[in-house]
Amino acid sequence: MDSIFHGDLTTRRGRVTAWLDSLLVDHAVFRLAWSNFAVVVPGRLYRCNHPTPGRLAALTRRFGLKTLINLRGPYAGGSGALSREAAARLGLVFIDAPLKSRFAPPRARVLRLIEAMRAMREPALIHCKSGADRAGLAAAIFLLLKGETVARASAQLSWRFGHIAHADSGVLMAFLRLYEREAEGRLDFAEWVGTEYDPAALDRAGQAGPVARFINDRVLRRE
Repeated sequence: MDSIFHGDLTTRRGRVTAWLDSLLVDHAVFRLAWSNFAVVVPGRLYRCNHPTPGRLAALTRRFGLKTLINLRGPYAGGSGALSREAAARLGLVFIDAPLKSRFAPPRARVLRLIEAMRAMREPALIHCKSGADRAGLAAAIFLLLKGETVARASAQLSWRFGHIAHADSGVLMAFLRLYEREAEGRLDFAEWVGTEYDPAALDRAGQAGPVARFINDRVLRRE
Protein backbone atom coordinates (compact mmCIF):
# COMPACT_ATOMS: atom_id res chain seq x y z
CA MET A 1 0.00 0.00 0.00
CA ASP A 2 1.07 3.63 -0.49
CA SER A 3 2.47 5.19 2.65
CA ILE A 4 4.09 8.40 3.84
CA PHE A 5 5.52 6.62 6.88
CA HIS A 6 8.97 5.18 6.23
CA GLY A 7 10.63 5.62 9.59
CA ASP A 8 10.11 4.41 13.12
CA LEU A 9 8.18 5.42 16.19
CA THR A 10 11.15 6.39 18.33
CA THR A 11 11.19 10.04 17.22
CA ARG A 12 8.50 12.66 17.51
CA ARG A 13 8.61 13.24 13.76
CA GLY A 14 8.26 9.54 13.06
CA ARG A 15 5.32 9.16 15.42
CA VAL A 16 3.48 12.16 13.97
CA THR A 17 4.07 10.84 10.44
CA ALA A 18 2.80 7.41 11.46
CA TRP A 19 -0.45 8.90 12.78
CA LEU A 20 -0.92 11.10 9.72
CA ASP A 21 -0.32 8.11 7.47
CA SER A 22 -2.75 5.97 9.46
CA LEU A 23 -5.51 8.58 9.67
CA LEU A 24 -5.33 10.07 6.19
CA VAL A 25 -3.64 7.59 3.85
CA ASP A 26 -5.01 4.41 5.44
CA HIS A 27 -8.41 6.01 6.21
CA ALA A 28 -8.23 5.31 9.94
CA VAL A 29 -10.04 8.61 10.51
CA PHE A 30 -13.23 6.71 9.69
CA ARG A 31 -12.26 3.91 12.08
CA LEU A 32 -12.09 6.29 15.02
CA ALA A 33 -15.88 6.05 15.32
CA TRP A 34 -16.55 2.80 13.42
CA SER A 35 -15.05 -0.52 14.54
CA ASN A 36 -17.08 -3.12 12.59
CA PHE A 37 -16.62 -5.21 15.73
CA ALA A 38 -18.38 -8.53 16.29
CA VAL A 39 -18.15 -11.61 18.46
CA VAL A 40 -17.37 -14.75 16.45
CA VAL A 41 -17.27 -17.21 19.37
CA PRO A 42 -17.64 -15.74 22.87
CA GLY A 43 -14.44 -16.00 24.86
CA ARG A 44 -12.52 -17.39 21.89
CA LEU A 45 -12.53 -15.17 18.80
CA TYR A 46 -13.54 -11.61 17.91
CA ARG A 47 -13.30 -9.60 14.67
CA CYS A 48 -13.05 -5.94 13.67
CA ASN A 49 -11.50 -3.50 11.24
CA HIS A 50 -7.91 -2.37 11.82
CA PRO A 51 -8.05 -1.23 15.45
CA THR A 52 -6.52 2.02 16.58
CA PRO A 53 -4.13 1.61 19.54
CA GLY A 54 -6.76 2.98 21.90
CA ARG A 55 -9.45 0.61 20.66
CA LEU A 56 -7.07 -2.35 20.83
CA ALA A 57 -6.30 -1.50 24.45
CA ALA A 58 -10.02 -1.19 25.29
CA LEU A 59 -10.87 -4.50 23.62
CA THR A 60 -7.97 -6.22 25.37
CA ARG A 61 -9.20 -5.02 28.75
CA ARG A 62 -12.82 -5.92 28.03
CA PHE A 63 -12.32 -9.37 26.54
CA GLY A 64 -8.97 -10.44 27.98
CA LEU A 65 -7.37 -10.76 24.56
CA LYS A 66 -4.19 -12.81 24.24
CA THR A 67 -3.54 -12.78 20.48
CA LEU A 68 -3.90 -10.32 17.61
CA ILE A 69 -4.03 -11.77 14.08
CA ASN A 70 -3.26 -9.26 11.35
CA LEU A 71 -4.72 -10.32 8.00
CA ARG A 72 -3.17 -7.36 6.15
CA GLY A 73 0.38 -8.68 6.30
CA PRO A 74 3.67 -7.14 7.43
CA TYR A 75 3.35 -3.84 5.57
CA ALA A 76 5.26 -0.78 6.75
CA GLY A 77 2.46 1.79 7.00
CA GLY A 78 1.63 3.88 10.02
CA SER A 79 -1.38 1.78 11.01
CA GLY A 80 0.74 -1.36 11.06
CA ALA A 81 3.56 0.20 13.06
CA LEU A 82 1.18 1.66 15.64
CA SER A 83 -0.77 -1.57 16.12
CA ARG A 84 2.42 -3.65 16.46
CA GLU A 85 3.68 -1.26 19.10
CA ALA A 86 0.35 -1.35 20.93
CA ALA A 87 0.20 -5.15 20.81
CA ALA A 88 3.69 -5.41 22.30
CA ARG A 89 2.79 -2.93 25.04
CA LEU A 90 -0.36 -4.92 25.87
CA GLY A 91 1.47 -8.25 25.91
CA LEU A 92 -0.42 -9.69 22.94
CA VAL A 93 0.99 -12.35 20.66
CA PHE A 94 1.10 -10.71 17.22
CA ILE A 95 0.60 -12.96 14.19
CA ASP A 96 0.82 -11.97 10.54
CA ALA A 97 -1.46 -14.13 8.38
CA PRO A 98 -1.91 -12.07 5.18
CA LEU A 99 -4.84 -12.58 2.82
CA LYS A 100 -6.19 -10.64 -0.16
CA SER A 101 -9.85 -9.82 -0.57
CA ARG A 102 -10.10 -9.83 -4.37
CA PHE A 103 -8.38 -13.06 -5.34
CA ALA A 104 -8.88 -16.74 -4.57
CA PRO A 105 -7.10 -17.42 -1.28
CA PRO A 106 -3.75 -19.14 -1.96
CA ARG A 107 -3.54 -22.61 -0.45
CA ALA A 108 -0.36 -21.85 1.49
CA ARG A 109 -1.85 -18.74 3.09
CA VAL A 110 -5.04 -20.51 4.14
CA LEU A 111 -3.01 -23.33 5.66
CA ARG A 112 -0.85 -20.76 7.45
CA LEU A 113 -3.97 -19.16 8.92
CA ILE A 114 -5.33 -22.56 9.97
CA GLU A 115 -2.03 -23.37 11.67
CA ALA A 116 -2.06 -20.02 13.47
CA MET A 117 -5.65 -20.50 14.65
CA ARG A 118 -4.92 -23.97 15.98
CA ALA A 119 -1.89 -22.78 17.92
CA MET A 120 -2.97 -19.30 19.06
CA ARG A 121 -3.62 -18.30 22.63
CA GLU A 122 -7.30 -17.50 23.10
CA PRO A 123 -9.18 -15.27 23.14
CA ALA A 124 -7.95 -13.70 19.93
CA LEU A 125 -8.87 -10.75 17.73
CA ILE A 126 -8.65 -10.90 13.93
CA HIS A 127 -8.59 -7.80 11.77
CA CYS A 128 -8.10 -6.64 8.20
CA LYS A 129 -8.51 -3.05 6.98
CA SER A 130 -12.29 -2.63 6.97
CA GLY A 131 -13.32 -5.80 8.81
CA ALA A 132 -15.61 -6.78 5.93
CA ASP A 133 -13.93 -9.34 3.69
CA ARG A 134 -10.75 -10.95 5.00
CA ALA A 135 -11.90 -10.78 8.62
CA GLY A 136 -15.15 -12.41 7.52
CA LEU A 137 -13.34 -15.19 5.70
CA ALA A 138 -11.02 -15.81 8.64
CA ALA A 139 -13.96 -15.90 11.04
CA ALA A 140 -15.74 -18.37 8.77
CA ILE A 141 -12.63 -20.56 8.61
CA PHE A 142 -12.41 -20.57 12.40
CA LEU A 143 -16.01 -21.74 12.61
CA LEU A 144 -15.42 -24.47 10.01
CA LEU A 145 -12.44 -25.71 12.01
CA LYS A 146 -14.74 -25.95 15.03
CA GLY A 147 -17.25 -28.11 13.13
CA GLU A 148 -19.76 -25.52 11.90
CA THR A 149 -21.36 -25.92 8.49
CA VAL A 150 -20.63 -23.64 5.55
CA ALA A 151 -24.25 -22.48 5.72
CA ARG A 152 -23.66 -21.09 9.22
CA ALA A 153 -20.04 -20.01 8.79
CA SER A 154 -20.76 -18.04 5.62
CA ALA A 155 -22.87 -15.57 7.62
CA GLN A 156 -19.53 -14.01 8.55
CA LEU A 157 -19.41 -12.67 4.96
CA SER A 158 -22.50 -10.50 4.72
CA TRP A 159 -23.82 -6.99 4.16
CA ARG A 160 -23.92 -6.57 7.93
CA PHE A 161 -20.11 -6.27 7.83
CA GLY A 162 -19.90 -4.45 4.50
CA HIS A 163 -19.06 -7.47 2.35
CA ILE A 164 -20.16 -6.94 -1.27
CA ALA A 165 -20.81 -10.33 -2.80
CA HIS A 166 -20.98 -9.08 -6.40
CA ALA A 167 -17.59 -7.35 -6.25
CA ASP A 168 -14.26 -9.11 -6.72
CA SER A 169 -14.33 -9.87 -2.99
CA GLY A 170 -17.20 -12.26 -3.75
CA VAL A 171 -14.48 -14.80 -4.54
CA LEU A 172 -14.16 -15.34 -0.79
CA MET A 173 -17.75 -16.55 -0.55
CA ALA A 174 -17.20 -18.62 -3.69
CA PHE A 175 -14.27 -20.25 -1.89
CA LEU A 176 -16.56 -21.37 0.94
CA ARG A 177 -19.25 -22.53 -1.49
CA LEU A 178 -16.67 -24.54 -3.42
CA TYR A 179 -15.80 -26.46 -0.28
CA GLU A 180 -19.51 -26.94 0.43
CA ARG A 181 -20.11 -28.43 -3.03
CA GLU A 182 -16.97 -30.49 -3.32
CA ALA A 183 -16.19 -31.85 0.10
CA GLU A 184 -18.39 -30.83 3.02
CA GLY A 185 -19.35 -34.00 4.87
CA ARG A 186 -16.60 -35.94 3.10
CA LEU A 187 -13.40 -34.11 4.10
CA ASP A 188 -12.80 -31.69 6.91
CA PHE A 189 -12.02 -28.19 5.74
CA ALA A 190 -8.27 -28.21 6.43
CA GLU A 191 -7.78 -31.51 4.64
CA TRP A 192 -9.70 -30.26 1.60
CA VAL A 193 -7.59 -27.10 1.41
CA GLY A 194 -4.40 -29.12 1.63
CA THR A 195 -5.29 -31.82 -0.89
CA GLU A 196 -8.04 -30.81 -3.32
CA TYR A 197 -8.58 -27.03 -3.37
CA ASP A 198 -7.68 -25.39 -6.71
CA PRO A 199 -7.29 -21.59 -6.35
CA ALA A 200 -6.52 -21.06 -10.05
CA ALA A 201 -9.84 -22.55 -11.10
CA LEU A 202 -11.66 -20.38 -8.58
CA ASP A 203 -9.95 -17.22 -9.86
CA ARG A 204 -10.90 -18.05 -13.44
CA ALA A 205 -14.55 -18.50 -12.47
CA GLY A 206 -14.92 -15.14 -10.70
CA GLN A 207 -16.31 -12.17 -12.62
CA ALA A 208 -17.34 -9.08 -10.67
CA GLY A 209 -19.82 -6.56 -12.05
CA PRO A 210 -18.44 -3.10 -13.00
CA VAL A 211 -20.54 -1.17 -10.49
CA ALA A 212 -19.64 -3.44 -7.58
CA ARG A 213 -15.98 -3.38 -8.62
CA PHE A 214 -16.00 0.44 -8.71
CA ILE A 215 -17.53 0.67 -5.23
CA ASN A 216 -15.20 -1.92 -3.74
CA ASP A 217 -11.98 -0.79 -5.42
CA ARG A 218 -12.36 2.96 -5.94
CA VAL A 219 -14.78 4.14 -3.26
CA LEU A 220 -14.02 1.79 -0.38
CA ARG A 221 -10.44 1.08 -1.57
CA ARG A 222 -10.44 -2.49 -0.33
CA GLU A 223 -7.13 -4.35 -0.43
